[in-house]
Amino acid sequence: MSVKYIIYFIVTILVIYSTDSLNINSIFKKNKIFQARLFYFFLVLALSYLVTNFIWDLYETTIFF
Repeated sequence: MSVKYIIYFIVTILVIYSTDSLNINSIFKKNKIFQARLFYFFLVLALSYLVTNFIWDLYETTIFF
């Protein structure tokens, strides 16, 4: 298993934990539960991708051969 997959897993858990404190239901109209959940899902995916790639690039650039 690649180290990057482990970073993805850990970062996804942290992003879900941190975005759980957001009240996104106040942004959406009433009875638009599916759209709010879909937005939350894509927000978690995008943040996980960005944070993981940042950590991975930072790791790769700090390695001295």
